[in-house]
Amino acid sequence: MNIPVLLILFRLILAPILLALAYFVGESAKMAIVVLMYLGLISDVLDGIIARKQHISTVKLRRMDSQVDMVFWLSVGFATWILFPKLIAENAIYIWMIIGMEITCYFISLVKFNKPPCVHAVLSKLWSISLVVAFTALLAFSHAGIPFVIALVLGLISQFEVIVILLFLPKWTHDIPSVYHAYLIRKGYKIKRNIYLNG
Repeated sequence: MNIPVLLILFRLILAPILLALAYFVGESAKMAIVVLMYLGLISDVLDGIIARKQHISTVKLRRMDSQVDMVFWLSVGFATWILFPKLIAENAIYIWMIIGMEITCYFISLVKFNKPPCVHAVLSKLWSISLVVAFTALLAFSHAGIPFVIALVLGLISQFEVIVILLFLPKWTHDIPSVYHAYLIRKGYKIKRNIYLNG
């Protein structure tokens, strides 16, 4: 039984459930959405750890993980938009900038390498953590404030870093911790990855 794949598929299944709860149940489903978001986060952490422990952390698995991560977090974002349309509208320009930069990442990677990106940078992981905090504050406490602003800022910075990483890389590869590591790869050096942060 391939546990990492099951965990990734679990996160994929959560995506339409989150959207359905927000659209059909509404505000009374906010805590359920928070719980499912945390279950998705835990599955994301565990799939990588288990895959590395079992020595099955393949490129195909990492790419699958990366694509499902995007679907999962987009579903959380859309669920939040359904529940807090005014807040999202007030920050629409920044949110669309982040989405536009994400699309740019895919465009660069597909044109340059004929493959979707699979960077998994450390800064992107920090952005994910900030998203969890921001969504928790919004859904559980109906509070945006500083957590939401931090998530927006980290989103812009991390997406910009991914774009630069993709431009630096001479050939497609996965799990690049930072721009500095992409620069080292471009110069022909072998980089060292942290087993808990990158595969």
